[in-house]
Amino acid sequence: MKQLFKLVFILFLIWYVIHTLLIITDGLKDERYKADVAIILGNTVNADGSLSGRLKSRLDKGIELYNDSLVSLIVVSGGLGKEGHYEGTKMMEYLVKNKIPKEKIIVDDLGNTTRATARNVKAMNLQLERILVISQYYHITRTKLAFRKEGFQKVYGVHANYFEWRDFYSIFREFFGYYKYWLF
Repeated sequence: MKQLFKLVFILFLIWYVIHTLLIITDGLKDERYKADVAIILGNTVNADGSLSGRLKSRLDKGIELYNDSLVSLIVVSGGLGKEGHYEGTKMMEYLVKNKIPKEKIIVDDLGNTTRATARNVKAMNLQLERILVISQYYHITRTKLAFRKEGFQKVYGVHANYFEWRDFYSIFREFFGYYKYWLF
């Protein structure tokens, strides 16, 4: 029995390492294609209303893609954070301050999970053929999966240029999050 447990553990560890390397590789390989929309996933808005570094870097990537004419529409999606701010609204304010026309931004303040964002975008009936999702590199693979499960076929990812020690925990969490989304 002990040998079986050891074998199962080793096989799981190998599976975890391979999958994690694939997540990292996929997330760091930006797919800068011309698309109908960039969907920027939310993250922490600080108690004072300022954006966390992670969130600001995601928005800066969206601004870059818009200015490079790769997208002409941006969806910002996030929920009501425990700090008391709607992430989507704060994201839109930042984009407008950085010269993105307000009419080129759609706010989803009910996207409090990746899956909710995918469902909310689907419900918008925007007739989207190509989608660019923007998040942290370790989150791109699961985000693309969530959108594909909602029926979007051409989903591409671009990562925010922001790295921190917390990424190690987030990469670990993404392994389990991916399979949760895949199964349910």
